[in-house]
Amino acid sequence: MKIGTAGSKESNDCFVTVRESDKTDIIIDSVVAAFFYDQIKTTVEETLKEMKIENVIVTIEDKGALDYTIKSRLISAIKRMK
Repeated sequence: MKIGTAGSKESNDCFVTVRESDKTDIIIDSVVAAFFYDQIKTTVEETLKEMKIENVIVTIEDKGALDYTIKSRLISAIKRMK
């Protein structure tokens, strides 16, 4: 099974893990989930769609990262799993 990771668990960053699966699933653990869960999920979904990536489990451990940080970490994790 291919796995890719990127990021850190520092403040204002996120740690992203992407692994192969038989379906697409997004797991978000965020300190700001009460306010931004939907936005984080949308950012992940749009990035996967742009990259034409399916059948992966994406785990986001967020410590308050901005959208562009989440997107760049996700792209890096995907590229590292190939």
